[in-house]
Amino acid sequence: MKALIQKLSTSTAGYSTLALRVPVGIIFIAHGAQKLFGWFGGYGLDGTGGWMESIGLAPGFLMALLAGSAEFFGGLFILLGLLTRPAAAALAFTMVIAIFSVHFANGLFMANNGYEFGLALLAASVSLVLSGSGKAAVDQILAKKLA
Repeated sequence: MKALIQKLSTSTAGYSTLALRVPVGIIFIAHGAQKLFGWFGGYGLDGTGGWMESIGLAPGFLMALLAGSAEFFGGLFILLGLLTRPAAAALAFTMVIAIFSVHFANGLFMANNGYEFGLALLAASVSLVLSGSGKAAVDQILAKKLA
């Protein structure tokens, strides 16, 4: 287990990933909070679950809980640089589902509820899966303690 955590937390990236992690983490936290808690104009689990059910993502409540948790906690982990690779992988998967179940049929542009924003978040998440957290991260503290 120690070797797995060390492998997941080790990153050779510099400080540049911090410039990606902070805004992406904040965006995901906010979107997750909308789904989970109804904050920032969101509908909470019941409202989001009902909507998800209506578009064919059933059971809606569970899907809202999974998406909201991935976004909120994954975003928090990315912001902190804690287990960045697995958190980013969960978020990349969540964005693929969002793009193809909600936005793809509307085309690229956000003005038409298209997938451009989801695609940008998917790209950022994949980038963090590949690079890891970088230097200014809790992962670096973990990697040093486990070395």
